[in-house]
Amino acid sequence: MTQSDDHWTIGRLLQWTIEYLGRHGAENPRLDAEVLLAAARGCKRIDLYAAYGEEATETVRNKFRDMVRHRAEGTPVAYLVGHKEFYSLEFEVTREVLIPRPETELLVVALLDHAKTRGPWGPGLGRGDSSTASAPSDHEPSVAGPQPPAPSIADVGTGSGILAVCAAKYLPSARVTAIDISSASLAVAKRNAEKHGVVNRIEFVESNLFAALPAHSQFDCILSNPPYVSTAEMTELPPGVKDHEPHLALAAGEYGTDVIAPLIEQSATRLHPGGLLGIEISPMIATAVEQLIRDQPALDLGKTIRDAAGHARVIQAIKKLA
Repeated sequence: MTQSDDHWTIGRLLQWTIEYLGRHGAENPRLDAEVLLAAARGCKRIDLYAAYGEEATETVRNKFRDMVRHRAEGTPVAYLVGHKEFYSLEFEVTREVLIPRPETELLVVALLDHAKTRGPWGPGLGRGDSSTASAPSDHEPSVAGPQPPAPSIADVGTGSGILAVCAAKYLPSARVTAIDISSASLAVAKRNAEKHGVVNRIEFVESNLFAALPAHSQFDCILSNPPYVSTAEMTELPPGVKDHEPHLALAAGEYGTDVIAPLIEQSATRLHPGGLLGIEISPMIATAVEQLIRDQPALDLGKTIRDAAGHARVIQAIKKLA
């Protein structure tokens, strides 16, 4: 791919890049090439297919060449293009936050499943715009009497805000608190909340777990994708993760539970009775995390959710009623 060559069509660029990234160890070279070229052209991936025979401008080629070089060196695609899809929504990502992963969507599923059992939480559930939430029509009688309190949800270690935004988007009556120890992460989360029109229903708090929150603050649901990579696992992470994603959001001590253990202990007092705690984990520490919950007298261990590969991925607990 040289600047002197005037005949680099979209199709030729893609084919050359797929082969190049494949030689450099990319796991999905075609997908990477298409995402990067679409970003360089400022179009959607599907638009590339209609433009196969078009020549790429020099500006596009230069921008694309730079991204391909960084990708071949190991930089994740999401950081190069600045966004990633999660639970049918697009989120800004920067090097200050983890890249959203499909496994974390299981926490959203756990939240929505729990909400279905809670009566008033129901409207707006499921993927789709929150405007689809049911409301009384002109022909339906209004319900007299006091309305139930809005459910309160905490996203601990919010990062790019994916869990907080999804909670606010798909549970339009909820009040959400997004907590992170990193001010840079909170800035990204707030921009994502603004993008999806839910920023006014999310409180952003810079805090180490619940330390900066009032002592009386309690929640109906606490979700977290905390650091959970043990010291041994850190050395085995793919280079794209180990060398580029923030270690603050990954590393969790010798056993992978340096953050999870205090999170469980604090959640036992921060949950309302009947409230849900959902934590994403490494399958390697599932047994240890389940035992940490059993050790809390105020919590009942719930069903562990497994990912598509059958590995334990989300640990659930319920605050006892009494």
